[in-house]
Amino acid sequence: MPIKYDKLFALLKEKGYNTTRIRRENIIGQGTLTAIKNGTGGLDAKTISKLCALLDCQPGDIMEYVADRPPATDGAAASNE
Repeated sequence: MPIKYDKLFALLKEKGYNTTRIRRENIIGQGTLTAIKNGTGGLDAKTISKLCALLDCQPGDIMEYVADRPPATDGAAASNE
């Protein structure tokens, strides 16, 4: 998935939020939390807004776009020299 949430987990940890606290305070639902950790899901605008308010940050502080790389094929790596 091209949207990565590594920044979110780092910021949550920095602010003292662990998985138990996130679930207990209903910040992110368990299913959503598991999906974004595994890279199989995303966050909706309402959740992004809630997280940004909680963490006093901007959306770019909690997620980033990382382009998918197409699989390499034999001889496909051409030099640009």
